[in-house]
Amino acid sequence: MLILEAEARDKAIGLETLRKEGKIPAVFYGKKTESTPVSISLKEFIKAWHKAGESSVVTIKTPKDSVDTLIKAVDLDPVTDIPCHADFYVFEKGKKIELDVPLVFVGVALVAKDLGGSVVKALHEIKISADPQHIPHDITVDISALVDFDSKILAGDLIMPDGVTLIELPTEVVASGAKPKEEEVEEVPVDLSAIEVEKKGKKEEEGVAPEAPAPEPKKEAKPAK
Repeated sequence: MLILEAEARDKAIGLETLRKEGKIPAVFYGKKTESTPVSISLKEFIKAWHKAGESSVVTIKTPKDSVDTLIKAVDLDPVTDIPCHADFYVFEKGKKIELDVPLVFVGVALVAKDLGGSVVKALHEIKISADPQHIPHDITVDISALVDFDSKILAGDLIMPDGVTLIELPTEVVASGAKPKEEEVEEVPVDLSAIEVEKKGKKEEEGVAPEAPAPEPKKEAKPAK
């Protein structure tokens, strides 16, 4: 179980002060839990976040009480990508919740290995329902089932762990095989005027003057009357 020590946060204390102390502001809330601002160790939060993601239970322990939560949202600094705020959702014990769980693709697809095709991953997470204590960290997708260009893996084909129910439409395509793309040869139009200029330049370099236009025929003078 992942546990994060938290302290009640005074909203008058600025973000810069918390950062200097190695902490970030956070809040936890739920249907039956009031929104409670706290501060937590940035270092410990990053460890828990990388391990739990948004689909594992994280216990927030305060001096007064402790609550079981899921990481709901994380705000990142736009420059450093370091977490600067976190939201935790307090779920109701004994009740299933719906959430999106990431997909992990494993195996070797023969459509790519033997046929030179590719694997199109249409989904990267899938919606499930589960008791919070049994939420899987991820769902495995075995792409070895993709043996030709017509092969597909549907949401209904995925194996759900015990206590987990698929909410996503069973007919939703998770991954499929695709034919190799044909390389397109781009036709470049020939610039005839450039060729003529190039030929003309070569003649001048070789000492051959370009052909002069033929002189116009002289007009004969009419005899005076």
